Amino acid sequence: MDTNKLKAKMAFYGDTGKELADYLQIARSTLSSKMNETNGSEFTQSEILKIKEKYHLSSNEIDEIFFNSKVS
Repeated sequence: MDTNKLKAKMAFYGDTGKELADYLQIARSTLSSKMNETNGSEFTQSEILKIKEKYHLSSNEIDEIFFNSKVS
């Protein structure tokens, strides 16, 4: 997960974490866990689809944001 790219999209559309959490109908803390992949938290397919629609993301952007493996 590339949190910075998602945050950039949120900022572009003027959204805060609370606004995105409300849109997804999840708690703000849950959104934070999913964005930071805390304790194995991940976005569901339906959440990714909602985010795609909200921010008009392309397939490439979806891959870059949600399926970007962290390389150490």
